[in-house]
Amino acid sequence: MRFAAFERLASEVFEDIPEVYRQGVDGLVVSRESIGHPSLPDVHILGHCDTEAYPSDWAGPDTVRSVLVLFYGSFRNLARSDPDFDWEAELHETLEHELKHHLESLAGRDELGDVDYAMDESFKRDEGLDWDPWYYQRGEPIGRGMYVVEDQMYVEQVWSSDAFESAGSLRLEWKGHPYEIDRPDELADVHFILIREGVLDPPSYLELVLVRRRAWWENVRRFFSRSPPRILESEASARRIEER
Repeated sequence: MRFAAFERLASEVFEDIPEVYRQGVDGLVVSRESIGHPSLPDVHILGHCDTEAYPSDWAGPDTVRSVLVLFYGSFRNLARSDPDFDWEAELHETLEHELKHHLESLAGRDELGDVDYAMDESFKRDEGLDWDPWYYQRGEPIGRGMYVVEDQMYVEQVWSSDAFESAGSLRLEWKGHPYEIDRPDELADVHFILIREGVLDPPSYLELVLVRRRAWWENVRRFFSRSPPRILESEASARRIEER
């Protein structure tokens, strides 16, 4: 898609957003630039919400103003590497994402910033870079020990070493149904287990995260030593447990 067509489409999509959701947004800027992520290779930044807050005792459209920015060059570079790239769908998704940043600024919240952080760390993990093993906890909590990071689902379980060693299998629940997987050989500090199959109506990505319960003195020692946690990654197939 050429720049003029992209700019025209972006303007149409922006104008279709109900005015109530555009309060405090001063407009849309379409830049020809291609912006790369400052620390993640091969990641293109498609948009940005440029927000400025003015001193006030309360946040609102009169004190929090934003401009939404789209980077045409980033869209173009991404399209060149993906033959199935959907310009219009990506444009809609990017504008929605940046508008959420503005609405969260109005509300004095930054939940989307947490999700952005989690996705960055997930990408670092995929690329073999240093990553934060607790990144999934910055996602949206949807239940006890359950977190969603965009299309990724994480189920966290805390285990003591003794309980883990005595367990014959590990159980988890998905959509009200119990499942089990074979217990891996090691617990480690954090063990990510990708559930490859066996779960009915699964999300696109489901991981069971085993966290070793530490004694208080271990946490103190780790704090002062700055030693990184021991992380393991493995895969498993789930089996549904038939209820009697």
